[in-house]
Parts: sequence; C-alpha cells; structure tokens
Amino acid sequence: MSKLVTIFGGSGFVGRHIARRLAKAGWRIRVAVRNPNDAGFVRPYGVVGQVEPVFCNIRDDESVRAVLRGADVVVNCVGVLDERGKNTFQAVQSDGAERIARIAAELGVARMVQISAIGADPASDSVYARTKGEGEEAVRRHMADAVILRPSIVFGPGDSFFNRFAGMPGPVVPLVGPDTRFQPVYVEDVAAAAELAVVGKAPAGTYELGGPDVDTFRELMELMLRVIQRRRWIFAMPFWMARLAAGVFAVLGKVTFGMVKGPITGDQVRQLRRDNVVSEGAKGFAELGIQPAAMEAILPEYLWRFRPSGQYSAVKASAQNLKGGSGRAGFS
Repeated sequence: MSKLVTIFGGSGFVGRHIARRLAKAGWRIRVAVRNPNDAGFVRPYGVVGQVEPVFCNIRDDESVRAVLRGADVVVNCVGVLDERGKNTFQAVQSDGAERIARIAAELGVARMVQISAIGADPASDSVYARTKGEGEEAVRRHMADAVILRPSIVFGPGDSFFNRFAGMPGPVVPLVGPDTRFQPVYVEDVAAAAELAVVGKAPAGTYELGGPDVDTFRELMELMLRVIQRRRWIFAMPFWMARLAAGVFAVLGKVTFGMVKGPITGDQVRQLRRDNVVSEGAKGFAELGIQPAAMEAILPEYLWRFRPSGQYSAVKASAQNLKGGSGRAGFS
C-alpha cells in the first residue's frame, strides 16, 4: 500500500501544489482543512480515493490526532496573514504548529515538513514573524528531524501578491516600504522542495527559499505593470502615514465587528520595514538541487488577464504594428 501524508492546509495556495505533486508520485493524501466541502477540487489530483479532504480544527488536540492517525509524514502549510476571530497568529502559527508536531511525535509519524517564512523570529516585534518563529521552535522541540522551509513571497497562478496589485482599480498603486527588498519564489519550486523533504531526500534543517532575483517593492510593481501593459502611478506611502491608516482601520474593524477591513494592518507595516531575502550563508535551493524559476518566465502566464485586451493583447499589438502603429496602443 502506498504511504500516507497528511497535509494541513493542503487546499491553500502552497498546499495544493504540494498535494498535486505528491499525488503524481503515488502518495495517498489526507488534506486537513476547516471546510472539506470547499476543498473538493483536490480530489482529481489523484485517482478515486487517493486524495481526500477531511475536517480538522488545528486548535483542538483530538481533531489533529484524528487526521494524523496512520500517517507516515505530515506537512504543515497553515498560516494566516491577518487575524480573524479565534484564528489568531498565536493560535494558528505558534500553538497550532506545536500541537501538530507534538501529536505527530506521540503517534510515531516518521517525518514532518513545516512551511514557515523568511523573517520568522521568536524575538521579532511583528506578531506574524514572532509566531512563525515560535512555531519553528516548537516543531524542532518535538520533531528534531523536521525540515523547515522558509520561502520569501510566493508567486504563481492564484497568488495573493501580484494578483492583488494587478487587480487594483484606478491610476495609483500605493506602496508601503517601496525600498524594501524581496526575493519572490515560484510556488512550484517551493512544492518541489517540500516533496524532497516528504520522501526523505532533504536532510533535516532549515532552508530559506528565494528566487533568482532580488528586487525592491517598487521594482516588483514596475515589473508587474510591464507584464500587464498598464501605466500606473506608484505612490510611496510614508511609514507614519501607513501606521496611522492601519490604526484607523483597526478601530473601525472593532466597532463594526469585522465588517470593515483595512488594506493593511499595523503588523504588516512593521514587517515591511525589513528586507525579505535569503540570509547570507543560509541553506536553500542549491543544497536541494533545485534551480528556481525567474519571475519574468512565469508572470505572463497568469497575469495576462489584467492586460487591456486580455489574452488578445499580443494579437492586437501585431495588428497595430501592421497598421504602422507604435505598438504601445495596448497600454492604459
């Protein structure tokens, strides 16, 4: 019988790519999620019954224990970018990771892969980064041979980074921390690293995963605008203004019981003060034998829908050239 892997958050952006790769490799996959009915799309990743979404509350011991029984390997992809109700940074990224690792050790699960993030640090003033760091410490404490993957911003079809900014209406792209550096990494490369860890081909330890390019936030937006063939004014919002706006929206969120949600939180402002790149001397893709893909090769494959003429932009540009146009008529 093929081996079984439980993937917490296996229907999320990164998790679904890991699930698809492991299904192709013949693994049986248990996708642990809060809403199995919304994760039915993972079933066709394998043959009938190979990939199954199952309910799990990461905040409850018995719920986690139920989905880990019989598993050979566990992958934890669960994380939150902002807090909602009981799903706080502490509950999900720190306590949740600890609970998974502790119960995995109790049940004799052979290996664990923890998807963390560059910048994870138990001493950080960012609650997101601090709880990511605490989660890593808990995983190492209970599963000493775990593989921890720390990606920079992850991009690819369905991402919440380039898609978010490309889809913004209006002539302005507001940025907080335009000079902050990032090292975006393709989601399939992260999934490939996780697959190596699952099958035991990645030595235990922490790996920081970044793509081949390091760019500032502003440079990333300029690249995105070139890909979608649009002109926008990039507005560099000062940190003091961003903190003020985040504070106002935080108050509005409380008085409206979450109905009003701001575009940025105070914790995200704190994160944007720090570069999000691979640390000097850190293990990464090179040690895993993976050559990461460049953004320029991937972004046009899924951002084309934001172009003025969508999938017909290239045809329209060619027609314009034949008429003696400048070839820039598709920009707006």
